[in-house]
Amino acid sequence: MLASIRKSAPGLALTAAVCLAGLSTASAETRVTYKSAKSTSSYYQMGVQIAEAMKAASGGSIIVTVEESQGSVQNVMEAKARGGDYVFTTPPVLVKLARAGKAMFKGKTDPKFDTIRALFPIPSLTMHFVMSAKSGVTDFAGVEGKTILLGKGSFGAREGAKYLKLFGLEGKVTLAEVELSNAVAALKNGQIDGFVTAGSWPAPNVIEAAASTGVKVLTLSDDQIAKTKRTRLIIPAGTYAGQDADIVTTSLPVAAYTTTQMDDDTAYQLTKTYWEQKTKMGAAAAWWNGVDKGLMGNITGKIHPGAIKYYKESGIDLTDAQM
Repeated sequence: MLASIRKSAPGLALTAAVCLAGLSTASAETRVTYKSAKSTSSYYQMGVQIAEAMKAASGGSIIVTVEESQGSVQNVMEAKARGGDYVFTTPPVLVKLARAGKAMFKGKTDPKFDTIRALFPIPSLTMHFVMSAKSGVTDFAGVEGKTILLGKGSFGAREGAKYLKLFGLEGKVTLAEVELSNAVAALKNGQIDGFVTAGSWPAPNVIEAAASTGVKVLTLSDDQIAKTKRTRLIIPAGTYAGQDADIVTTSLPVAAYTTTQMDDDTAYQLTKTYWEQKTKMGAAAAWWNGVDKGLMGNITGKIHPGAIKYYKESGIDLTDAQM
């Protein structure tokens, strides 16, 4: 076909060659949709950073579009209908529940859930019980009789209420009717004695509270952590102003996932670029500094074969359950 074009119309042949070159360039570009969280959250901003890092490190051959989400459950549900370009974030426990058709996934099972595969861990949802220095509270026993802000509808609010019950404080504290977005201001003016927040660490609202009014972020005992059935996490000393010792708390691990529809090469490139750019991202946003290879153990399900290739090359040990 091209031969006849060249013979009859050299100009047309040149045009065709240019078009083919353009198609070749386009095919070399990998486009990925990254679905994370609400646009106002730190996790959405993490997605933006990942997108920027992927584009810069790949010379523009990997283009990541960040898509707003209403939460992790929605992210998992959309795996049923999305293609091989779909990457999403969620706690590993939700993938497990989706596959089993339990809790929020009851009656919503789908064979596509069995194709979900992990790529890499991202900053965990980390619990912070933040008390004002003025309150004098240094442990959970001291929280009794105080006014606490839990917020509404968030993971942190639900988890905070659960912990108050587990630690024998239910009904023994006053719960403030204030939005979590106003927590720092409410702490400054004495409207509350403390607040509970969950997110990546260092948490922006905790940084602000520690710098402006002085706070004590409570440490959990090993017994308390066992009662929560969550993952133990240490926030290093010096993370927040006035914090001279490590904070022992709990977390909900979070990871980036795709499905087996993603080709191995794309999964490999995404995973490799993520780890190689993590230090650079950490220089711009400290929450990346809480991610290390130790978090790989928090991924309880299978990892994508393309990502496994990178981990084997890097000498990162994986469990049998992850392979």
